[in-house]
Amino acid sequence: MTKPAIAASPAGIDADWMTQALRASGAIKDSRVTAITAKPVGNGLVGDSFRFQLTYDTAEAGAPASVVGKFPAEDPSSRASGAAHQLYRKEVSFYRELAHTVKINTPKAHFADINLETQDFTLIFEDLGPSRPGDQLTGCSVEDAETAMLEAAALHGPRWGDPVLPTIDWLNTGKDLAPHIVGAMPMVIAAYRERYDGLLEPEYMAIVERLPQIMGGYYEPREIPLTVQHGDYRLDNILFDVQGGKARQGTLDWQTVSCGPGLTDVSYFLSAGLPFETRRKHEQDLVRRYHDELLTYGVKDYSWETCWEDYRRYAVHGVFMGVFSAIAVERTERGDELFLKMTRGGCAQALDHDTFSFWG
Repeated sequence: MTKPAIAASPAGIDADWMTQALRASGAIKDSRVTAITAKPVGNGLVGDSFRFQLTYDTAEAGAPASVVGKFPAEDPSSRASGAAHQLYRKEVSFYRELAHTVKINTPKAHFADINLETQDFTLIFEDLGPSRPGDQLTGCSVEDAETAMLEAAALHGPRWGDPVLPTIDWLNTGKDLAPHIVGAMPMVIAAYRERYDGLLEPEYMAIVERLPQIMGGYYEPREIPLTVQHGDYRLDNILFDVQGGKARQGTLDWQTVSCGPGLTDVSYFLSAGLPFETRRKHEQDLVRRYHDELLTYGVKDYSWETCWEDYRRYAVHGVFMGVFSAIAVERTERGDELFLKMTRGGCAQALDHDTFSFWG
């Protein structure tokens, strides 16, 4: 069956549209969707997600009772940011081209399409509920952090050092954006300081203000194996015990996927996923657990010592994401709380590991 046209919002999806999409993906064969209801889900910053409950004309084995849809952000500034940084293209392309080549658990996409001129896109994928959603503001247990380390290895290991990855244009847009990001950093830092001065501790603001000095070096090529990198690997983008315990974790929100060092995801997750003292106590064991799991995917010539050094080096990512994201999207009360927590976590981690010394 022919797949339907792109719907830029849930308002563009009706029962006929959903029937076409699910039949084209093979999720249903003979039944027809007769009614749908949509409710917002998640805490997405540059994309809006909804859960669709589905009613059918006849019962069919395997027909999903619900699916999740993702669309461009309704907020104009968030949508503009998503389009400018090619975040929408990245996520659609990940589900179409890469998801099946890695072992990290992600939802199956029933529909994934984008209009590159308008940046309208539609993603319809399987519902991983019931599950236990991660929450960046409350953090997680050491046990959940270990699960996240195992899943990070399942993402990085299968494509570790794959020479094809640097040739995929949409996976390497950072090369083109890097000069603009580096050039914009002084203005971003000034805006961040104006917004959060007096809220962020002075020792952490001092770390933030050092970002422009090292961002040029951050984007310079290094002799390090590259892999598929999530880029925003944190609790708000993770579900635990998905589908009632069928899988240990499901990872969502692939808008920042790229070709890069895997340890960026590991450092970033631990920077704000655990309370500071808990991270300090357990991070070396957790990173070693990641490294051990990475080796099970056939990764060679990547020693524990190098892994630990890269963990310390790429702790800068947590600082950058806390700062840059705060300025790039619509400002909200939860957003302020979230970005301050992310920045604090990244700065504390960077101070603990003398991260900025790696960048000159």
